[in-house]
Amino acid sequence: MNPNPIPAEAKVQFVLKENLRAEAAIDPDPVASGPVTKETQIIAIYGKGGIGKSFTLSNLSYMMAQQGKKVLLIGCDPKSDTTSLLFGGKACPTIIETSSKKKLSGESVEIGDVCFKRDGVFAMELGGPEVGRGCGGRGIIHGFETLEKLGFHDWGFDYVLLDFLGDVVCGGFGLPIARDMCQKVIVVGSNDLQSLYVANNVCSAVEYFRKLGGNVGVAGMVINKDDGTGEAAAFADRAGIPVLAAIPANEDIRRKSASYEIVGRPGTQWAPLFEELATNVAQAPPMRPKPLSQDELLGLFSADSVGRNVVLEPATMSDMTGKAVIEKKTLEVVYEDV
Repeated sequence: MNPNPIPAEAKVQFVLKENLRAEAAIDPDPVASGPVTKETQIIAIYGKGGIGKSFTLSNLSYMMAQQGKKVLLIGCDPKSDTTSLLFGGKACPTIIETSSKKKLSGESVEIGDVCFKRDGVFAMELGGPEVGRGCGGRGIIHGFETLEKLGFHDWGFDYVLLDFLGDVVCGGFGLPIARDMCQKVIVVGSNDLQSLYVANNVCSAVEYFRKLGGNVGVAGMVINKDDGTGEAAAFADRAGIPVLAAIPANEDIRRKSASYEIVGRPGTQWAPLFEELATNVAQAPPMRPKPLSQDELLGLFSADSVGRNVVLEPATMSDMTGKAVIEKKTLEVVYEDV
């Protein structure tokens, strides 16, 4: 009989240590030195609300899929309308709505609950809170946290396209730029001041985070509803970014998109336009833009159309009160130098 028996807990600790030593003695696998077999391009598309981002992205993603690419389209707009054209007007269950319902029932979100596909395009909507019931930007952050839990970084897509509002300035909507979540940004604009103001703001954000050490760049601009007046092309030239495509202001395009029809189908009238756009989006390198000042932006338009010749006239206290105001001397005590 052993006069000094070893306690069971000590035996367990000894076995664990021996196992760890044995594991540590195994040589690690050699570092991979072959060519990269899969590299996902994550591209964030920004633009003013209503400028045609969803139209552009639905047709672009559809054409990319028809060209043999594996594409994921993610709507990051609280309106949840990015995928509506792709799915023929059908509403896609959002990640935020689905995760809330699943949480209440004690279930976890599965990929099949939030990701749907059509003709090779995979698509989902992050969604957002109802009006007055939460922060849209926070909703975006929550949506991406859910995507990460679903394995976002392990998915094997050629392209991930993110649809973001450009005229909302809170942090959640700047997430891809601020956190290097994408490699490049594309802006969608038209020949109007407000959409170019938003495009310029996005360029300013990219440049700001580049100065802080970020790596995201602007790959170019898509001009939508192009009426040929040239302001958007002039902006792109001044900002130092290429025009990736100019989609004309055409009644056939307007009518078909209004009825949730994909116009960028291979073999159709508009196929060459979206084939060129798909190629340019894939190949355009991320660049550091040169944002314009407010006066430079206004200078792209005629003085009459933007009121550039208006002179600022200071208001008076009489204007504010609607009556004559007697100017009172200050009550401040002024001490003379001794």
